Amino acid sequence: MPGLHGVTPAQLAHINRARHRLDSWPDSVPGLARTKQRCFIAPLSSGNIALLANMARRAGLPWDHIFSAETFQRCKPHPDTYPGLARQPDLAPEQVMMVAARSSDLRAALARGLPKGFIPRPTEYGPPQNTDLRAEEACDVVAADLTDLATRMRV
Repeated sequence: MPGLHGVTPAQLAHINRARHRLDSWPDSVPGLARTKQRCFIAPLSSGNIALLANMARRAGLPWDHIFSAETFQRCKPHPDTYPGLARQPDLAPEQVMMVAARSSDLRAALARGLPKGFIPRPTEYGPPQNTDLRAEEACDVVAADLTDLATRMRV
């Protein structure tokens, strides 16, 4: 491979799986644990199920289910990903809230009639980030972090 002289296949595999070892945001576990007391929690990610399961296991994320690009054979924000978020856990669309730090995800949820929550992650893209610092779409809940979201949702 150009530019990777001396890297063994095992080292390359380790590098390629770096996302599987990411730390969660500090508010993730306490905020999700509070929310889980009354809500079904399932991430929707363009990452694969193995990635999301490994992230949850490493960080202790209390997810009930995982929705990924593999689930719907589409990546976010493709509109075909959103209807199944309610259908698979047997919920009405208005019972499913799309919570995101990216406005593009919320625009897609808006197009499908899902309630929306926004949490700014000012370092999501690394410094200096200049997008997604505030909700660009009308949201049902805007929260500082996942713990604040649980408070605003009264869970």
